[in-house]
Amino acid sequence: MITRRNFLSTGIKGAAVAAIAPVLPAFNGSDKFSGGDKIKEHESAEKGPLIKKYQPEQSFGLGGVAIGNAFRPTTDRQAQEAMEGAWAAGVRYFDTSPWYGLGLSERRFGHFLHNKKREEYVISTKVGRLLKPAKEIPDTMWQEPSPFDYEYDYSASGVRRSIEDSLQRMGIESIDIVFIHDLSPDNEDMGSRWTEYFKTAREGAMPELTKMREEGLIKGWGLGVNTIEPILQTLEVADPDIFLSATKYSLIEHEDALNRLLPACGKRNVPIISGAPLNSGFLAGIDRYNYSRDIPAGFKEKRERIKGIAKKHGVDLRTAALQFAAAPPEISAVIPGTRSAQQAKDNVQSMKVKIPADFWAELKKQKLIAGNAPVPV
Repeated sequence: MITRRNFLSTGIKGAAVAAIAPVLPAFNGSDKFSGGDKIKEHESAEKGPLIKKYQPEQSFGLGGVAIGNAFRPTTDRQAQEAMEGAWAAGVRYFDTSPWYGLGLSERRFGHFLHNKKREEYVISTKVGRLLKPAKEIPDTMWQEPSPFDYEYDYSASGVRRSIEDSLQRMGIESIDIVFIHDLSPDNEDMGSRWTEYFKTAREGAMPELTKMREEGLIKGWGLGVNTIEPILQTLEVADPDIFLSATKYSLIEHEDALNRLLPACGKRNVPIISGAPLNSGFLAGIDRYNYSRDIPAGFKEKRERIKGIAKKHGVDLRTAALQFAAAPPEISAVIPGTRSAQQAKDNVQSMKVKIPADFWAELKKQKLIAGNAPVPV
C-alpha cells in the first residue's frame, strides 16, 4: 500500500504501473473516442529500445479552468451540475490544477469524484505552484477564488509536496498524470526568466516525476503550457509521457503547432492533449481569446468567414472546432471546459456529428485552415 508517508519520501521503487480499463460509452464507432486508458509503445530517443508509456485512451475530457471560476464566478451547484452532465454524457477524463481558482477547481473535482470508483476515471493535475493561506488574495484571472497565495517551486521536493497537497484537496488516493504547469515565456510572473525556472525543473521536477512514474505513484508526466518552445526543450532533455498544449492547435490558429510541435512529438511518439480547443470560448462566439479580452487583429473577421462557410454546409462552428482539434494522430484528447451541464453534454454530442468533407475542402481552398492540416474523416 502506498501511504502518504512513503509517498513524500522515496516511494516504492520498481512498483508496477497499474493499468485501469473502465467501461465507458463510446463517443462513436471508432477507437479514437473509446473509453479507458492505455499503455503505449514509446521509443525513447535517449534509451533506444521501446518503453511502455501511459496515456488516457478516452479522447474527450473535461478541463477544469471554468470550474475554478475563470472570467466570472461559478457557483458550487453550477460546477457540480457541469461535472454531473459530463459524467452522464460519458466523460471519464478530468483535468484540473492547483492554479485554477487557487485550489477551488481541485476541491470541486474532488467533491464530485471522491464517491466514484477510482478505476472508473482518469485524473490529471499540475505542479509548479505551492499554495499557502493568505488574508490578501493576489489579483489573478480567478473570480472569488480560494483564500490562498502561491509560490513557484519546480524542485524535486516541491513536486512531491504539490502532489500530496492535491491529493488532500481532492480527497482521492492517486493521480494518473502530472503536468509541470506554466513553465513558459507567456507566464507573466516569469517572462524571459522562464529558462531559469526550466533549469530548476530539468534538474528537479523532471527526474523526480520520472522516478515517481517508475515507483508506480503516477502513470505519466509532461508539461502543461500555452507555448511550444518549452515542450520542444523538454523533449531534448527528459523522458516525458504526454503533454498538455493549450491554445496552440485550434481551428483559428494552428500553423506553428502543425509544423513544429506535432512533428516533434510524433517523432518521439509522445501524445498531446489539446487544452482550450475553443481558444477560451472564442470559437463558441465569445469575444475573448486565449484567456484575454485582447483579440489578435483579423481574428474576428476570420471567425466570421469560417462561420459563414459552416452555415453554408449546415455545420455548427463549435462542433467543427472541437473535431478539428482532435483530428491529428498526435492529439490524444481534447479537453474543453464548461460551467453548465448542457454545455458539457453538447460538447460530447459534437464529437458524434458527421461533418461533410466539402466543408473542410472549402476551408482549405479559402486558405482559412492549412492545406496540410488533418481533418476528421
